[in-house]
Amino acid sequence: PHLVLGLISQIIKIQLLADLNLKKTPQLVELFDDSKDIDEVLSLSPEKMLLRWMNHHLKKAGYKKTVNNFSSDVKDGEAYAYLLKALAPETSPETTLETKDPDERAKMVLEQAEKLDCKRYLTPKDITEGSANLNLAFVAQIFQHRNGLTSDIKQVTLTQSASRDDVLVSREERAFRMWINSLGVGSYVNNVFEDVRNGWVLLEVLDKVSPGSVNWKLASKPPIKLPFRKLENCNQVVKIGKELKFSLVNLAGNDIVQGNKKLIVALLWQLMRFNILQLLNRLRSHSKGSQGKQITDADILNWANSKVKTSGRTSRMESFKVTLISIAFA
Repeated sequence: PHLVLGLISQIIKIQLLADLNLKKTPQLVELFDDSKDIDEVLSLSPEKMLLRWMNHHLKKAGYKKTVNNFSSDVKDGEAYAYLLKALAPETSPETTLETKDPDERAKMVLEQAEKLDCKRYLTPKDITEGSANLNLAFVAQIFQHRNGLTSDIKQVTLTQSASRDDVLVSREERAFRMWINSLGVGSYVNNVFEDVRNGWVLLEVLDKVSPGSVNWKLASKPPIKLPFRKLENCNQVVKIGKELKFSLVNLAGNDIVQGNKKLIVALLWQLMRFNILQLLNRLRSHSKGSQGKQITDADILNWANSKVKTSGRTSRMESFKVTLISIAFA
């Protein structure tokens, strides 16, 4: 039952945070002071983007603290009172801020949020006890109904322009993100290029596709504060990759730490290919009439080209190197 509840919780969370990206809400660029920060915008997870959005409005409303989480930092209800005052002053009386009782303030906050058509995902007690998931859902609801962001055409155009430059990389990122999350590793990946930089996720992936290859005694688990620990993780990733005969000529551990997108894509592509070939060979070994022949790139290309030909197309792939990796690096 707890696994089912966990899955349902993740589905609800994904749905609630679906708009917290530049594609769905380009006005989020307002949260960043400089166009040079676009890469930072693209790398933020939905939760971090929500926190950034909340603190943006809290600062404008005169709130002196910074909210770093959806539990202890919001349990007194004060941040919510300031947030709603900034977003919907017409429904936010001063008494919400003036009251000294956290329970009473939490109750008033929920009543004000209901006037914005926010559903009741939580009770006053959930706020005062700092229930992280329910508080996150509550803030996401407020964002969906009243985000308070500008519709400045210049800012939106800037964001869309920057996004177009990253279209191909974004497609690759999405494909790799879905693949990694499908493996069932311990970490959930929100943004590949940001989340792999400490090396831990890549070590988890390597352990899945090549069990026993990772020396966990030499690995550091997040949160990792010391930079050299991240580098140690990434160096082990490169070492294992070379042991698996990956082509990693120009890749060093520091390239992963620094978030070099092209080199990270090259590594992930080879990891995914290794995993898929493993899967196909396992399926072949269990199929009737199999003589144990290893499946190669050539077998996959021949199969793909035959499927394309039967559909009436004349296009043909000669190799993965030309067709896929060149697209990834375009």
